[in-house]
Amino acid sequence: MNEGLRTPGGGRIDRSRALRFSFDGRAYSGFAGDTLASALLANGVHLMGRSFKYHRPRGALAAGAEEPNALVAVRRDAARYTPNLRATQVELYEGLEAHSQNRWPSLAFDVGAVNDLFAPFLPAGFYYKTFMWPRGAWQTLYEPRIRAAAGLGRSPTLADPDRYAARYAHCDVLVVGGGPAGLASATAAASAGARVILCDEQNELGGSLLADAPGAGLRVDGRPAGQWLAETVAALTSNTRATLLIRTTAFGYFPHNLLGLNERLTDHLAEPHPDMPRERQWQVRAREVVLAAGALERPLVFPGNDRPGIMLAGAARSWLNRYGVLPGTRAVVVTACDEAYDAALELQDAGVFVAAIAELRTGADGAAAAQARAAGIPVLPRATVLGTGGRRRVNSISLAQLDDAGEPLAAQTQPCDLVLMSGGFTPSVHLHSQSRGRLVWDAALQAFLPGEPAERVRSAGACRGVFGL
Repeated sequence: MNEGLRTPGGGRIDRSRALRFSFDGRAYSGFAGDTLASALLANGVHLMGRSFKYHRPRGALAAGAEEPNALVAVRRDAARYTPNLRATQVELYEGLEAHSQNRWPSLAFDVGAVNDLFAPFLPAGFYYKTFMWPRGAWQTLYEPRIRAAAGLGRSPTLADPDRYAARYAHCDVLVVGGGPAGLASATAAASAGARVILCDEQNELGGSLLADAPGAGLRVDGRPAGQWLAETVAALTSNTRATLLIRTTAFGYFPHNLLGLNERLTDHLAEPHPDMPRERQWQVRAREVVLAAGALERPLVFPGNDRPGIMLAGAARSWLNRYGVLPGTRAVVVTACDEAYDAALELQDAGVFVAAIAELRTGADGAAAAQARAAGIPVLPRATVLGTGGRRRVNSISLAQLDDAGEPLAAQTQPCDLVLMSGGFTPSVHLHSQSRGRLVWDAALQAFLPGEPAERVRSAGACRGVFGL
């Protein structure tokens, strides 16, 4: 392990339990509580995959279920081979064997990357207009070759030896999301005598609080956020009217408040008991549903924003505060919201050199910018990104400030191995939409929010545009 990329302490990992794993046949080590992605970053590995069409290098963009790039396969044996798993959600265990996808002969040297050179000649759907002659070649030559090149990962060829369980349940209140809003909702309902089921897709409850720095000074109900979280989870765990389901994803909202949940039971275990089911599908009929699914950070669009080492600012905070990982040594932050300043300050406190904060908004005279300047971080207002450099990992970024006409002034190139970006947050309204609930546009947030419901459902916290504690 590259000890220089681990913080000396902190995080929610168990540093007393070192775990060995492999990625593409190479041995690495991490800690209990790591994900595959956090352990790879701690070992200095940012290249985790290749893009589908042009085979461009890809690294982790996010730190959770919204990760689009770091798709891997995990192999236990010939029959237990699972492709297209997000490395940010694969929990590390002793002996884990992971493989990258969509590359040949190797991830570092992928022959398919030649497609990137021909990108100007390969627009979307080009094959429908290009491979038209001779007429009979489409079915016998072109289509078979295109289909062989399509798809991500490969399916196992042996029958699945695992078993899967199902369960039906009824409750008074089903809470989807185990962050501060979901925990508070579940606590209030259980305290009122309701039978509560709370589910969350992560391996522990806490949501956004898991990525907050211990010294951030956040308080909930008059208590430090960490203390509130521990006490609230303990109280719910001991409450016989509450059922807490971690590693459980709510995947469908059906008529009459019937929700489908998928609980992962053994994927995080090194040696699962042979009698245990691998997953359990819940069908839950709830009298009331509370959606507390949080919000997703928006990436920014600029030339070369897909290189490994370019990630969301919130993801960097998760790597640092939850997993004790420094995702880089020299960073540039590009932002259109104040939350990214927290990431810059926390990384600087951890020893990362923050070269600049490129503020896309016109004004950069708020409290967050003032705090960054006081910490010695240059803040460039009314800035834009002209491009980035690097192949397997970002190594530079080109910035420019805009004049009154919106034209870029003199460009400046900053060497860096980490670029953080944040375009604000989009509330997660997926399940509300599945329930046939209406959406309303909020001009101030520039996002859709839950509107009039069609079921007995309400939204709480960030998924309804309320971002404060």
